Amino acid sequence: MVGSAVVRRLGSEPVETILTATRAELDLRRQSDVESWLSENKPDVVVLAAAKVGGILANDRFPADFLYDNLAIQNSIIKASADRGVRKLLFLGSSCIYPRLAQQPISEDALLTGPLEPTNQWYAVAKIAGIMLCDALRKQHGLDFISAMPTNLYGPGDNYDAEASHVIPALIRKTIIARDGGADTITVWGTGNPRREFLHADDLADALVFLLRNFSEAGPINVGSGTDISIAELAQMIADTVGFGGKLVFDTSKPDGTPRKLMDGSRLARLGWKANISLRDGLARTIDDLPAGFGRGA
Repeated sequence: MVGSAVVRRLGSEPVETILTATRAELDLRRQSDVESWLSENKPDVVVLAAAKVGGILANDRFPADFLYDNLAIQNSIIKASADRGVRKLLFLGSSCIYPRLAQQPISEDALLTGPLEPTNQWYAVAKIAGIMLCDALRKQHGLDFISAMPTNLYGPGDNYDAEASHVIPALIRKTIIARDGGADTITVWGTGNPRREFLHADDLADALVFLLRNFSEAGPINVGSGTDISIAELAQMIADTVGFGGKLVFDTSKPDGTPRKLMDGSRLARLGWKANISLRDGLARTIDDLPAGFGRGA
């Protein structure tokens, strides 16, 4: 999702060549393969958007995979980029790097000030290590490696797997299936009370191009929309957008995750960037982008 958005955004920039590699072409966990690819293609700039990602269920079921795969991916790319003269690297982290009960909105200096959210701590630890590696290479070798921390993302190309998706694609899939199947209700995990901030992938891509041009500092910089919404409100907005008129039922036996997660985007705002796509418009775009017959037969 993010990589595709970055490629779309770079299409309007004076970039000589946009280099990409699919999973079939390159296993990013394999250091030697990454080194060979970088040696052959010689990129000037690397945007590291690749990661193993998923929602609460996936993180709970596969903690070792989330920790190992993400460490392997980022270590391979960051180290090989440093060794092969990449001029600038942008590493994408996640808002889950911050403590579970961080003061809201969450500023960058909240990092490592408290316990992580247990439902995604394995992913968070890997991302924190990636930030630290970029900072260490900057300190030891003077490399222009930076780290951006996006809030919760959504948009075209998202993962709609029933067991591995994040909240927006999971709710879109569930709601469309309920609508097309004539169901009277849909079940939403948790109480519906937690609040989350969401950013469209195209807004993130625009922010990343902006940061590549205008930012060169150690430590993370937050990228968000600046507003949050409860899960209950989000579920109703999605229901309204897809035309589902049934009732929302909240399964309180399922975990809520972090009570609230709103990023403090003031540093990026001071540099001159802000998000442009509202959540309602972004959801409509995302749903319009789905293929015909999406969700049928599931």
